[in-house]
Amino acid sequence: MRNRYDLTLLVMLAMPGFAAYGDENHTAPTKQPAGKQSGQHATDLGRPASISAATRTVEVAMGDSMRFKPERIETRRGETIRFVVRNQGQVKHEFVLGTQAELKKHAALMAKFPQMEHDDPNAVSVEPGKTAEFAWTFAKSGSFDFACLVPGHFEAGMKGKIVVHR
Repeated sequence: MRNRYDLTLLVMLAMPGFAAYGDENHTAPTKQPAGKQSGQHATDLGRPASISAATRTVEVAMGDSMRFKPERIETRRGETIRFVVRNQGQVKHEFVLGTQAELKKHAALMAKFPQMEHDDPNAVSVEPGKTAEFAWTFAKSGSFDFACLVPGHFEAGMKGKIVVHR
């Protein structure tokens, strides 16, 4: 009887650790397909789109220099862009669309839980030497951002700007 009690207590104590991974768009460390389409992040920028709806493709290179190429992307309100993101480095990198406030908040969460995997339509995690893609329709004019939120990368300057014209 004592062993059953110990096991129940152990399971109960472990459960809050699973809940600590954040919101509905993040999961405990698991392998998930890059660019899986769900969640509600980056709604200030627009909305996820199908690859076939894209009117333009933007190729983004990222690497261990902690920089994106290009660092600035311009688009028009209503345009759907297919992002093809290539990791030319030796470590995992990410491409995450968002507002500066969203990205800073998300970077802080990633620092607490570095093994967290994304399940967001506005982001891809890309292993070294690999490529991932997703499409996004930009609904509002303004200046927005993208960044790599792997712990330490955002702080090292791995970020860029998206300017959405009318």
